[in-house]
Amino acid sequence: MRVAPTIVLSDAEEADLKKLARSKVTSVRLAQRARIVLLAAQGMLNKDIADQLGIGRVQVGRWRDRYAASGLKGIERDLPRGAPPQKVDVNKLVELTTQTTPEASTHWSTRKMAAVLGVAPSTVMRHWQAHGLKPHVVRGFKVSRDPQFAQKLEDIVGLYMSPPEHAIVLCCDEKSQVQALDRTQPGLPLKKGRAQTMTHDYKRHGTTTLFAALNVLDGKVLGQCQQRHTHAEWLKFLRRIERETPKDKALHLIADNYATHKHPAVQKWLAKHPRITMHFTPTSASWLNMVERFFRDLTTERLRRGVFTSVPELITAIDGYVAHHNTDPKPFIWTRSARDILQKVIRANRRLSSKQNETLH
Repeated sequence: MRVAPTIVLSDAEEADLKKLARSKVTSVRLAQRARIVLLAAQGMLNKDIADQLGIGRVQVGRWRDRYAASGLKGIERDLPRGAPPQKVDVNKLVELTTQTTPEASTHWSTRKMAAVLGVAPSTVMRHWQAHGLKPHVVRGFKVSRDPQFAQKLEDIVGLYMSPPEHAIVLCCDEKSQVQALDRTQPGLPLKKGRAQTMTHDYKRHGTTTLFAALNVLDGKVLGQCQQRHTHAEWLKFLRRIERETPKDKALHLIADNYATHKHPAVQKWLAKHPRITMHFTPTSASWLNMVERFFRDLTTERLRRGVFTSVPELITAIDGYVAHHNTDPKPFIWTRSARDILQKVIRANRRLSSKQNETLH
């Protein structure tokens, strides 16, 4: 049978415990533990102490044992709870994350890293967050290698930030192969506690190509859907731009390097219309064309979740979006200078070159 240890107090120890038991400053827990020890020193059983203080007998026995073993220090603090904290080699964790990949995988996950280091996945995540590491995230990029990048960049950014007087600057491009997609089953509408549903598969009903010209000054868009996107359709769109813009204004058109934009037939027509000046973005730098921003809005706001049973229905939706946009257009404001962009591209090229050299050696 287990016997509770006998508590014998010196006068100084008894005085300290009584002071703790009566104190209004110390914690309630420590004051209660002091009372347990004082009653135990009087020879009371754990059961009687528990009944007098209104607590459990196990709790009384715990603090009686700890005082008997360690004195006042034994009741001042709780013992650590749960498993001991796991120690991880942070430098090794960072090195593995940034310089290696797991077997048969392209990137680390918290569970895979935790299995290698022998720690909990939450520990790995905590250190990843502290070091700004996100192995599950990858960002796409494309650095232009155009030898005339700087000249073309300064030309286009100059049109955005300091457009010429008595002229109109238009950002032109095609959004090709816009599909009329119909869902295989009707989805459920949005309601409280449930998101809108849509089947992952679809039926194709054909495609159209949107030709668009964004006015840099006021944000208005001139749009035209056509069945194809050859030089003939591009030339047709240029003729419409020429007809529907003021004749006393010079036109500066920004476009990418798509072959149809430089077709001999197009060049011949442009030669007969000297008020139109073409400005081509650098190779692999279509992000310089601000009409791409309008295309993104069109996709996210009207096309991505749209349901279209035919190409005419799709064209009607696109025309309706363009018309709605033009009722209250807001221009996109370009803020980054050509110098800032050029410095960023130079840094990216240097890093890519150094990485390629490391790979070769």
